[in-house]
Amino acid sequence: MRGTGRNDRSQRYFRDVTDGQLRVLLVDDHRVVRAGLRMLLESEDGIEVVDEAGDIRDAVFKARRHLPDVILLDVALPDGDGVDAIPQLKAENPDGRVLILSMEEDPPHVRRAFANGASGYVLKDAAEEELITAVREVAKGGRYLHPELGARMLDADMHERAAADADPLSDRERDVLRLLAQGHTNQEIAGTLFISVRTAETHRAHVMQKLQLHTRADLVKYAVDQGMLERQ
Repeated sequence: MRGTGRNDRSQRYFRDVTDGQLRVLLVDDHRVVRAGLRMLLESEDGIEVVDEAGDIRDAVFKARRHLPDVILLDVALPDGDGVDAIPQLKAENPDGRVLILSMEEDPPHVRRAFANGASGYVLKDAAEEELITAVREVAKGGRYLHPELGARMLDADMHERAAADADPLSDRERDVLRLLAQGHTNQEIAGTLFISVRTAETHRAHVMQKLQLHTRADLVKYAVDQGMLERQ
C-alpha cells in the first residue's frame, strides 16, 4: 500500500546504518571517473558504493531509493550545477551527507557549496587517502575542507574585508553620495536613481554612519577628496 512507503524507507535506512557499512552514492557524468572512485572506495573496509548516477535527476532518484550515508557529488553535471542540487538531494535524504568532489577551487564557489548544505569539499586532484578521510569524516557528522583550500578561502576573506574597510560604501551608496555632494536634494536623488525618497534618505544615513560624517559639508569634502565629483 502507498501509505507504508515512508515507513519502509525509514526501516531500510535503520538497517543500513546499523549493519556497519558506510554507504556511498557516486554522482559524476564520466563513467571512467565513477569506475575509479568505486574501485578506490570499495578497496576500503566498511565502505560500499550502493549506486552511481550521471546527472542530477538520476542522483535525486537514487538518493531517495538508497538513502546513502554519503553522496559524493561532482558539480559540473549535464543537467545543471551540482551545488544547486544539494538542497534537493538533502530533501530526499535528510540524514545523508553531501561531499563535493570538484576541480573548482574558487573560494566563493566553495562557500556557496557549504551554504547550500555540503558537509565537505575535496578537489579532484587530491590524494586518494584524503578522499577516504573526507568520506569517513562527513559520514560521522563532521565537516571536511582541505587545509590548503581553507587557507585560500581565509586569504580571500581577508582581502575582501580589507577592500571593504578601504571603501565601505556600496555602489548605490556611492551614487547617492556623489549626487548629495553635487547639491541634489533627496527628492532629486530619488528621481535620478529611480528609487523612493525614503530609500534615498536611508542610503544617505548609511553613508554618514559608515564614514562617520555628520554634516553635508563633511560629505562634500569626502567626495572631493575621493575624486568622486570628477567621475561623471
